Amino acid sequence: MSLTGWKNAVARKAPIPWEDIAPNLARAEDILGRLDERLSQSPIRDGFIARTHFADACGSLWLEGELVPLEDLVLHDLLMDIRTPTFELVRAHTVLRARRKIAGEAPDWALSAGGLDVLLRSSAPELDLQTDANGDAGFLGDESGAREAGEEDALAGTMAELDAVLARTEQVLAGGARSPEKVEKGHRDPLIHEPDWDEQARLSDWRRAVDETQDLPPVLAAALALDAWQEIQPLHHKTWLGPLLAAALLRERKKTRAHLACLNVGLRQIAPEQRRARNGATRLLARIDAIAAAAEAGLKDHDRWVLARKSLELKLVGRRGHSRMGALIDLVMARPMVSAGMIARTIGVTPRAAQNMVEDLGLRELTGRTRYRAWGVV
Repeated sequence: MSLTGWKNAVARKAPIPWEDIAPNLARAEDILGRLDERLSQSPIRDGFIARTHFADACGSLWLEGELVPLEDLVLHDLLMDIRTPTFELVRAHTVLRARRKIAGEAPDWALSAGGLDVLLRSSAPELDLQTDANGDAGFLGDESGAREAGEEDALAGTMAELDAVLARTEQVLAGGARSPEKVEKGHRDPLIHEPDWDEQARLSDWRRAVDETQDLPPVLAAALALDAWQEIQPLHHKTWLGPLLAAALLRERKKTRAHLACLNVGLRQIAPEQRRARNGATRLLARIDAIAAAAEAGLKDHDRWVLARKSLELKLVGRRGHSRMGALIDLVMARPMVSAGMIARTIGVTPRAAQNMVEDLGLRELTGRTRYRAWGVV
C-alpha cells in the first residue's frame, strides 16, 4: 500500500470521528505523561527499563503468533541457554537488542537517516554494544556480540544457499539451467521476496507520513505512525520494527523522556479485530488505546516493584556490611528472573551461596521445576 492508499484507508467510509477519539487521546496523553514523570524520579528506573525491554520483546513475537518464554529470553541474553535456541527466540533477542540500542541513543536517532540505516540492516555490529542506556552489563558483551554475529552470518549464508538452489531449480524446470557461478549476485528469489516490493519506496512513503504529523499531539502522531507502518508494510521481514519506531517517535517529541514506551505490551491487550479493522478510525482508536494500556500497565508494574524492593530491603537490617545480599536485591530488581548460576556469576558468590541467599530473601520460584530453576519478583 502506498502513502496515498494508506491515507484513503484511514478515512475509509467516513471521516475520523474526532469527538469519539479525543477523550481516549487525552487519557493516553495523561497516563503516559504520569508514567514518565514517575520514572524520572524513581529509584528503580534502571531496573524498570531493563525489565520492560524483555517484556516488550516477548510481546512483539506474541503479536506475530509466536510464544517466547520470558525465562528463555533472559537466559539466552546471558549466554546461559538450557536448550538449543529456537528461531523465534533469536528473533525476540533481535527485538531486545534493537530496543536497547534505541533507548541508548539520542531521542532523535532512531528516526534519523543514519539510525534507520543501522536498524534496517540485517547484520548491525553497532547493536553489539556492551552496555545499554542504563549501564546494564547484561546487554551484550564481546562473547555475546560474537555469538550474535555468528548466528546472523550463518543464517545469511543459509538463506543465500537456499536462494541459489531455488534459482537453479527454477531454471532447470524452465529448461534453461545455468551454472551456479552465473546466478546474479544479490538475486532475490520470488518465493521469498515479492519482485515488485520496493522497500525503499515504501519506507520513504512511511517517513513522509511521519513528517506530516509534526503539528499533532505526540500520542496521536505515534498512533498514526504505527498505523501507517502496519498498513504500508515497508519491510518484508522486519514488521516488528514499527512499534519500536513509534515508541522512538514519542521520545523524539519529548513525551517520554525517561523511558521507551512498550507499545507491544499495550497492543497485546487490544482485540485483533480492532487492530486489523478495515475502518481507519477504528484502527487509530485501537493504537491510541494500546499506548494508554501500555502506560497503565507500566504504572501498575512500577508501583508493585517499588513496594517489593522496600520489602526486600527490610531483610538487610542487621546484616554485615560486606554482605552480598544488597547486590542480589539490585540484580533481582533489574531482571525479570534470575537463576543460581546468574547470581553466582554476577555478584561473585558460589552457586550454593546464591541459593542460600535466595532462600533468605524468600524469592518466588517461577519455573515449577526441580532443576534449572529461576526466581524473581513478578
